[in-house]
Amino acid sequence: MDIQNLYRQVIMDHYKNPQNKGLVNDANYLTIHMNNPSCGDDMTVQLKIEDKVITDVRHQGTGCSICCSSGSVMSVTLKGKTVKEALEIIHEFFEMVQAKPYNENILEGDAIVYQGVSQFPARIKCATLSWKAVEQGLNKKEE
Repeated sequence: MDIQNLYRQVIMDHYKNPQNKGLVNDANYLTIHMNNPSCGDDMTVQLKIEDKVITDVRHQGTGCSICCSSGSVMSVTLKGKTVKEALEIIHEFFEMVQAKPYNENILEGDAIVYQGVSQFPARIKCATLSWKAVEQGLNKKEE
């Protein structure tokens, strides 16, 4: 099996069996909503941050398999990270999906499966929507 098929399988697994999906009604969570009007992807992300550590990440959205699976991967990747670590990981993810050099030591887990998205520029927004929501929320929290 080639690496692209493996990546496709991981994406479909996160799409069909998303991790950390579903929002909570808790004022201790920071809630960020973003959408991509060009394709209809819509994502809400919730972050619980305690002592500068992301203790929980939730997501709920509608859209294509790349957008929804990426929300699942993002939640698994960033849960338990410090705010600083999360921002570094997000930066490396953005670099990777744009086919720019990135630090493989920082980007871990299933996030690597979105590497091929760079070949489809219209899909970059799909893959990054939930990550951009987290970045926006973390930057607001840091202000």
